[in-house]
Amino acid sequence: MTKKRYVALARVSSREQEREGFSLEVQEETLERYAKQHGGTIVKLFRIAETATKPEERRTFKEFLAYVKKNAGELTGLLFMKVDRAIRNLFDYVELERLESEYGLEVVYVTQPTENTPAGRMLRRTLANMASFYTEQQSVDVRSGLERRVQTGLFPNKAPYGYRNVRIDSRSLVEIDADDSPKVCRIHDLYAYEGHTLDSLIDALRAEGIEYTAACPEFTRSKVYAILRDRSYLGEVRFRGQWYPGTHEPIIDRPTWDRVQVLLGEKVYRTHEFTYGCELIKCGHCGRPITGERKTKRTEKGPRDYVYYRCADYNADGHPRVRVREKDLDRQVLALFDRIRIKEEKVRDWFLQVLRASVRQGQQANQDHIADLNRQLTSLRQQQDRLLNLRLLDEINESTFAAKGTELRDRIARLSLEVEGCDRDRSEQGAAAEKVFELSQTLTEKWFSADVSAKRQLLDIVCLNFSLDGATLSAALRKPFDILAEGLSVSYSRGDWI
Repeated sequence: MTKKRYVALARVSSREQEREGFSLEVQEETLERYAKQHGGTIVKLFRIAETATKPEERRTFKEFLAYVKKNAGELTGLLFMKVDRAIRNLFDYVELERLESEYGLEVVYVTQPTENTPAGRMLRRTLANMASFYTEQQSVDVRSGLERRVQTGLFPNKAPYGYRNVRIDSRSLVEIDADDSPKVCRIHDLYAYEGHTLDSLIDALRAEGIEYTAACPEFTRSKVYAILRDRSYLGEVRFRGQWYPGTHEPIIDRPTWDRVQVLLGEKVYRTHEFTYGCELIKCGHCGRPITGERKTKRTEKGPRDYVYYRCADYNADGHPRVRVREKDLDRQVLALFDRIRIKEEKVRDWFLQVLRASVRQGQQANQDHIADLNRQLTSLRQQQDRLLNLRLLDEINESTFAAKGTELRDRIARLSLEVEGCDRDRSEQGAAAEKVFELSQTLTEKWFSADVSAKRQLLDIVCLNFSLDGATLSAALRKPFDILAEGLSVSYSRGDWI
């Protein structure tokens, strides 16, 4: 007799099911015993482990279906422990029924045997409905549980850096991490009171020997920015994009937090932003912005992410269907930077002087704004003096004096912080401009070590705009980078030394 050939799938999705006897090992033993008792063997076994994410679970199930369809002519049937171990929804159950009806494969639920009759099929469909209901209800229960946690002031997920999750009386709670919370405090203090930019703050942490974690000691700009913006340190809890009062102990006091937010201003930092996205580049064919997209491809070494760029009007009739890989754009940008490299030391010194002068000119609008803020501060301080005189002359009562005095002090504090924030921003601009110059001299090392935000800042300083014609990137350079890219010649010379 020809030996029967089965494909099996074992699935476990929670510790509770494992305790009830549905662990992967128990399922595998049961499935192998069934195959042996019925004169067959399992030629391939698919496993969905407890730790699998939903995408991984779906991917394994799709691989199972693809393998069965491809090898259906050589298979006898499919083995599962029970119906709810085979499927999670009615769509998956329909796929199994199609394998049975269209490919002639026997679908066997070992611990829930049914005959291939109308009554047997009805029973299986009832079990499938119950499995689907359980999955949907479990999702509702999880969401409801998360909402209840938030309403009681608890984190719905893993605690942020500076806190740690603990289990007390079977409840997941949060407490301050004695090792990491001082680092959070130090980051806020350095930025709020010691005049640091994000980059200089990172340098200060490094100089003080403060590490993010033992496995990842370096603080990046994105990590520091996230810590400075996270309201969890005020004792709040984030859920579905909103903040709610929490029961955990705050790490940062409100005055320090408010000061940090004013100094940070309204800047938006996106960790996962595309380097060449957000309308940085215009399409040379139609003028529409170039947008980025991330694709995942399966390779022998596992899934890998690739970033491509294309016109936002890519699918329009008659539009060139061109997609450019991010590494190809990187290569063209590196070539552009290579053109502005300066090899002569005298020329480098001159260029640095011109760059600093250019930055000072570009900061004029910022200085004008600071001057206007200082005029407002002077006016408010004069109002304070007049208010005090009115009180001394007993022309206003104590409560009015206190209320107006508090209002004026708050307005003066906010304007003072805004002035300091403008000064800090100007400092960052100057530092960034000099970093661009350094980049032109040590190109490869600095470009590849920069994060998305730093790369965008460098590109904005060097270039006025970009266009993409097919796969070719064209850039209009700012002064004096345009001179360097064209090559220093007699027409740009100043005296005998250039």
